[in-house]
Amino acid sequence: MTGSMEQLYQQVILDHSRERHGAGGGGPDAPPASAESFQVNPTCGDEVRLRVHLREGATAPIIDRVTWDGTGCSISQASVSVLTDLVAGADVATVDRVTETFRALMNNRGQPLEDDREEILGDAAAFVGVARYPARIKCALLGWMALRDALAQAVTAPPQAGER
Repeated sequence: MTGSMEQLYQQVILDHSRERHGAGGGGPDAPPASAESFQVNPTCGDEVRLRVHLREGATAPIIDRVTWDGTGCSISQASVSVLTDLVAGADVATVDRVTETFRALMNNRGQPLEDDREEILGDAAAFVGVARYPARIKCALLGWMALRDALAQAVTAPPQAGER
């Protein structure tokens, strides 16, 4: 990876850690979520409480939006911020593919994926450098694990009162 590309990726992570997309949206006045997951990285103490809001799709549920609250390092916060942008409006099967592609990126030890797979990731491809640091991989994956857990709950649970 070239130096200018690495700087661009670092900037994407910094921007998302400062301007946290999807952050907030919990609390007693918030519309009910389809499901919620709380995840902690025991290694460093990063935490995320992620709520997934689904709506009916033609063939499968669609993620209307993701909201979350969390504390932790810039990597964990930026990763869940990027995740919220990437999955909003996508159906569950697409989100599964995006999640698996992000996991593949984290398991690729700092090497980029093939171009077609990186396209799937959008801004999440910026985390390629994080995968060079095994201790930081869990930080980057924290929100993704919360999303996977929340979706598993949402698609197996009966609809809640007030849900669309």
